[in-house]
Amino acid sequence: MVPSVWAADTNARSLPLFASLLFGLGLLAGAARAEDLAPLRVNTFPNAKALPLHAGIAMGIFARRGLKIELQLTENSKAQRDGLAAGRFEIAHSALDNAIAMIEGAKQDVVIVSGGDSGMNEFFVQSDVKSFADLRGRIIVVDAPDTAYALQAKKILLREGLKDGTDYTIKPVGAGLYRLKAMAEDKNNAAGILNLPFTVQAEEMGMKSLGRTIDLLGPYQAVGGFVMRAWARDNRPTLERYLAAYVEALRWVRDPAHKTDSVALLVNRLQISQAAAERTYQLLLDPAFGFTPDAKIDFDGFKNMLALRAEVERGTPAQPERYTDLSYYDHAMTLVGR
Repeated sequence: MVPSVWAADTNARSLPLFASLLFGLGLLAGAARAEDLAPLRVNTFPNAKALPLHAGIAMGIFARRGLKIELQLTENSKAQRDGLAAGRFEIAHSALDNAIAMIEGAKQDVVIVSGGDSGMNEFFVQSDVKSFADLRGRIIVVDAPDTAYALQAKKILLREGLKDGTDYTIKPVGAGLYRLKAMAEDKNNAAGILNLPFTVQAEEMGMKSLGRTIDLLGPYQAVGGFVMRAWARDNRPTLERYLAAYVEALRWVRDPAHKTDSVALLVNRLQISQAAAERTYQLLLDPAFGFTPDAKIDFDGFKNMLALRAEVERGTPAQPERYTDLSYYDHAMTLVGR
């Protein structure tokens, strides 16, 4: 089953989760009154990598840092980039390549403030595709054609002797949810890079992986947090408390003691089966593939990402320091302890 939307309700679907929510709400009541919490709008993609945000909200982790999070879910990277630039939210979590696109392409003053993961991406194809060579003349679905995982797909296919626009067609359809939906509904959409939980669902539908992108391309810094630089400068304490709470929420999710509640959140928020949620959670905790501990930036992966983007665009990669300011993250880590 392909989920049509990310579940918006907060009704628990298991007794352990319900008990945990009550416990979290109890802590919230003791930590701060709702009217005392500072509002903060966060935008991310509707996939499994948003689990720390949902857990942080449900368990009162952000509230204990004095924050009331309004979580927005984007349909595609262009909408997210436009929304951040227009001030419709303060913090974006997605592929950091989107931040680079804002800085280099749109000349917007964006700064990266945290890491997150390597993308958890796999190159998925229809069941009739036996190899990359079989994608000649076929359609590849992507989010947006100029950023992030579309560039990974182009690089992988170029290594296999297939050139964009000549040997295959790129079709923008949006976030991972919509890429899976496009492939499920039309087998002419032959391939796409998918991440969790959509890789698990694609396997259930009979599609297959031609490999993890980190195995095909090497280390890669994918998801992280980024903001407008002026907002960060003017709201340093708020940003640092947010990053501290995010790290705490990520630690909560990565703690195997919280597996039952984490799986229940995945079922509830993604509207996926129990089996798919359990497999997704297992992969989220895979040390070579899942969440990066404490949302640290992998600078080897970041340099690789910059080099890939420069190669595809026939430019020269800049140094990571041009795009990052980790002083906010470093202070946040003093709040939570390393």
